Amino acid sequence: MFVELHMIQNFVPSNLNRDDTGSPKDCEFGGYRRARISSQCLKRSIRTHPVFSETTKMGRSKRTHYLASLLYQSLHPDSKQLDQEVKDICVEFAHAYTTKPGKPTKIDKNDPEKTAILAFITPDEVAEIAATLRTSWDALIESESERKKTIQQLVKSFVKATQGRVSAPDVALFGRMLTSHPSINLDAACQVAHAISTHRVSMEMDYFTAVDDVREANEEAGAGHINTFGFNSSCFYRYARIDWRQLLKNLGDDKKLAQRAVEGFLRAALVAVPSGKQNSTAPLNPASFVLAVVRTDGMGWNLANAFEKPVVPSAGGSIVQNSIAALDNYWGKLSTIYGDDTLQSIQAINLDGSELPNLGKYAASTQSEWLNAVSGALLADREEAVS
Repeated sequence: MFVELHMIQNFVPSNLNRDDTGSPKDCEFGGYRRARISSQCLKRSIRTHPVFSETTKMGRSKRTHYLASLLYQSLHPDSKQLDQEVKDICVEFAHAYTTKPGKPTKIDKNDPEKTAILAFITPDEVAEIAATLRTSWDALIESESERKKTIQQLVKSFVKATQGRVSAPDVALFGRMLTSHPSINLDAACQVAHAISTHRVSMEMDYFTAVDDVREANEEAGAGHINTFGFNSSCFYRYARIDWRQLLKNLGDDKKLAQRAVEGFLRAALVAVPSGKQNSTAPLNPASFVLAVVRTDGMGWNLANAFEKPVVPSAGGSIVQNSIAALDNYWGKLSTIYGDDTLQSIQAINLDGSELPNLGKYAASTQSEWLNAVSGALLADREEAVS
């Protein structure tokens, strides 16, 4: 069982996702330059949006070099003064956890608390580690050699206990890789494509100045600051796919949590906008078209090829309208050639309101109706799996 999400979302002039030069990311597709938002950017905007945590009823996981800081906060949540002994133990555990067994620990002399690699850790896992440190405290403070030995044992036990399962929906959806302990790597249940513009795009530059209020009052010529930044205005096609069975596996077969994870992802995807240049451009534009598909086969339909030939505005339709029409037309072709026997649920939200020959019959009148169609299909799969 798989859940696929397709979105057409048009943004005002903005710079949602920057490259190394500060310009909006782009790419070539179909022989034409397109605007692009990276999949990493989209995933982060979804998993960090409050709607995701509110829907899943679970705290957000952290990807960090500073596991030691999280452990210290868990052990001493109200302490304002650093307890050096506690801090040292947290730092040593963090380095042991992120270093391959038998390999020397790489410590940054300028920042000893920082681990060499990022750890993607859940709130429950932080609490679990802190609890094991508390119960082993006497051995940890007995001697340096005993502390090292105990920490290695605790790391080994923790790694064994967390193999193949996780309690956090965001880690279950987006996966985890820890090079120091490959056995706790988790295959992502969710695939997210780079969003691309449905049309050809050209980069534009904004020249701006910041006025020095004091100097201006003294009638001095010149601005206090001068700069430029790149932007574009683009209508994006977005695609994501969730492997329901993989999600269940990652969450230890907790079906209720898995269903909340899917709902949280869908709800957050509708409202989450990448944070780039928000205060300068306010690109808070809801999606114009959203399609959710629940299918039983693993083939998957990324509909980006609907826009291989760039969409253009016409006398009869805008960029958004013509993008939706192109997606509908391509869906019709795929359905005719490959069939739709494996599609359990198809539900669309269309703000444009235009007639769609292929997908128009699946239109939902509300967001709740749209979500319920997905949940109902997943619930049927759950009941079938149980029976």
